[in-house]
Order: sequence, then C-alpha cells, then structure tokens
Amino acid sequence: MKVPLASHVQTFSRHLFVMLTVTFLLSVAWSNAPGADETKNTATISYFRDIRPIIRERCAGCHQPAVKQGELSLTTHEGFIQGGAKGKVIVPGQPDQSLVIGYLTGGQKPQMPFNSTPLAPEQINLFRQWIKEGALDDTPAEARSIVEPGKPVVYRAPPVITALAYSSDGSILAVSGYREVLLHKGDGSELIARLPGISDRITSIAFSPDGSTLAAVGGTPATFGEVELWDVAQRRLKRSIRLTEDTLFGASFSPDGSKLAFGGTDNTIYVIEVATGKELLRVKQHDGWVFGTVFSEDGSQIVSVSRDGAAKLTNVAGGVFIENINQLKGELVTIARQPKRDNVLVGGEEGVPRLYLMHRPRSLVIGDTSTLIREFEKQDGPVVSVAFSPDGQLIGVGSSAEEVRLYKTKTGERVANLKGHQGGIYSVVFAPGGERLATAGFDGTVRIYDVKSGQLAKAFVPVPLEAKATVSMK
Repeated sequence: MKVPLASHVQTFSRHLFVMLTVTFLLSVAWSNAPGADETKNTATISYFRDIRPIIRERCAGCHQPAVKQGELSLTTHEGFIQGGAKGKVIVPGQPDQSLVIGYLTGGQKPQMPFNSTPLAPEQINLFRQWIKEGALDDTPAEARSIVEPGKPVVYRAPPVITALAYSSDGSILAVSGYREVLLHKGDGSELIARLPGISDRITSIAFSPDGSTLAAVGGTPATFGEVELWDVAQRRLKRSIRLTEDTLFGASFSPDGSKLAFGGTDNTIYVIEVATGKELLRVKQHDGWVFGTVFSEDGSQIVSVSRDGAAKLTNVAGGVFIENINQLKGELVTIARQPKRDNVLVGGEEGVPRLYLMHRPRSLVIGDTSTLIREFEKQDGPVVSVAFSPDGQLIGVGSSAEEVRLYKTKTGERVANLKGHQGGIYSVVFAPGGERLATAGFDGTVRIYDVKSGQLAKAFVPVPLEAKATVSMK
C-alpha cells in the first residue's frame, strides 16, 4: 500500500520535490563512487568520475540516441568508442590522433560543443589524458544496472507523474515518465509512442498551439536543465537545449507558437525561439525558483510565479519588469491563463487558488488589491496544479489532498469533487473539447473524468510494467 506523500513531509517545498530526491541522491552517489582505477592510482583520469559528467552536461544534448548528430551517441562509453559518421573519434593511447580532441580544440571544424562555449582547457586536458591512458571504462557495476539515457525504461512500479498535456485536437495525451514522455490516445485507450530522452525528470509538458511540437522541460537535479522540442508527427527530437546546472520548470508556448517560456532554480525566466532554439530572454526577476510561466493573449508579456510568493508581470521585449500583480502570501508553484482573457489563476503553499487580472485597472498604490478578481475556497493542502476549461468557465484545482475540485470561474461555486487518487495530484488538464479532465500525481495513475457528471471515465498506469517474478514454494 502506498502512503500519501503529504504524511512524509514537513514543508511544502519538500512535498513538491520529494519525487526528485532519489534521482538527486543517485547523482551524488555516482559522482562520489570510486572508479575501478581510482583505487589503484589517484592520478589516473576516470571516465565515470571525470569524463562522463562533462559529456552529460555539454555534449549529450546533441549526441544522444534520440538525436545522434553525426551518427555519434555519447550517452554510453560504448557509443563513444564506436564513433560516428566520420569513423572512430577515439584512438586509445593516442590523443593527438583522436578526432574528438581536434573537435574540442577547434582543430577540426566546427568546434564542439556546437554553437556553444568551448570546453575549458583543463576539461580538454582531462579528455586528452584519459585517452592517453587507454580511454578505459571504469563505470561501477551498480551504475551499469541503471538504464542508459535514450533506451526504453523498464518499469517495475508506476512512476510519480509530474506533467500532463493534451494536443490541440485532443487526440493525444502526453504523460511524463522517467527519462521519457509517453504519448497515449486522448481517451487513454492506448499507448501510441514513447519519446526517450536524457533528463531524469520531466517537470512540464506543453503542446504548441498547432499541435506540431511538444516541449518537455526538466533536467537532472544538480546536473543540468534541459528543454526538449519534439516533432509530434515524426516522433523525433528536433532539439535539445541545455541552459542551467539544475532542473527547469513551467513551460508555456506563446499564442502564435513561436516562443517558449519556462523558469529555473536559478530564479530566472527564460524565453527561447522555438524554430531555432535561440535564447531570446533571460531575466532574474524573482528571489526564488521560478515554477510557472504564461504568456499574455497577445504574447507581449509574461506572468511568472515563484517560491518567493510573487506573480510577476514582465515584458518579453527587453525583459522589463512591470510589477507584481499579487500580494505575497506564500510560495506559488502553478499558474494558468484564462482562455481569450488576460486573467491568471495561481496557487501554491497557502492552498488558496486566486484569480487575478494581468493588467492593473488603476495606478498602483500601497496595499492595492485591484487586480484580485476572486479567491476560491482553501484546499485541504497546498495547491500544486490549476487549469481552465477551454471556454474559461470552469477551473480545476489539484492539491496535496487526494481529490481534484472543479469550480465555476465567475462565482467560485464548487461543482464537483473528483476522487480516487492516493497521494498528491501534480497535474490537471482539460481536454480541448472541455468534456474530459485528466489528472495524475504521486500514485502513478492517470485518471480521466467526465466533466459534466464528475464520474471517473478511465484510470490507467501510463507505463508498461515488467511482470514481477514469482517464487515457487515447494
């Protein structure tokens, strides 16, 4: 039996990020694990300790199984040794004859990492010395048992689900898994594709308005933050973008689909150009992690929410901060914009969803609350996810409590309690037609409800589970 997540935590932040803890501890343990040759000679360069972390942070975005630029995959030692379209890139024992050194130093063009800051000389020297010593693989046995990035994950239990998204036509429901996004039919009747990546956690998923592109934002805690942009029709990773040394959150497309906004643990709001991956905006407006972003209806402004308690309005052009549209009342972790209106719904630690005008109707004065449209009732725990119905008439609220509540936007009247969960609910999303609401969270089960009746229509584990071995007792 699974114990509800809330019983294990003492603060809201811990409640929200307990699903990242195991991955973080593994990364710390791996980084401190002794390599095979470390015990023999501390001067020897370790692939696992010295080379692999650089590859994961700087190289694997372009050279992973889902992209494999130049036919070269660097997510495993075997792939590195095997080489790519230009043959082997490593000649063990001969760094000066190894193509990888030429690409890292700029002797071979284009210099790698492509379109990015070159590696520091001391990092290149690590590669050089490692190759000189034979380019050996000293990955510990316990690390080898973990699935390699880009390969299908084998699940023995349902994963904590942190993100859901419907495609614009409602035909696809995207679900976050471990190192992958799973695409299901919109009614939950069939798994249709698995999109494996290299980020241990996917914290946010969003389809472009035309449904052609899927953005998956996340990363590996204390290692890197990543944005994955997928071609939905081709099931192909178009672009992997690394921006920080920790996880990213809160992806949102601009109304025309040309831009993607998201936040990070570095207190920063980011905006990139979807077609090219070019960074358009990087501003540090907050004093805490940025968990959510939404564009205004015309795409010219962004509202972001953070653990600093602020919902901040920022101009996309130039990143000019305009104002806080709310009064600070606890950490905020989720935000949604009302369809066809510049109203935003926010929620967080305090457990009270609040609906705000994005644009203040009069000049700001101390204590002014003119942007506040409505406070909804206090939930039985911190609010973790909010969503509007496509017509904007209903809101869905997911919290650390084991139910989703539906309210009328105009009056705040509660119209349904959607039950059946075990543990916190981290994502709620309405289908484009408004007739269904999908929810998921700690217990690893996706539930689809009929909005009109409030009844459960479908419940399913979104990942293929490996059958447990049985022991015969004779």
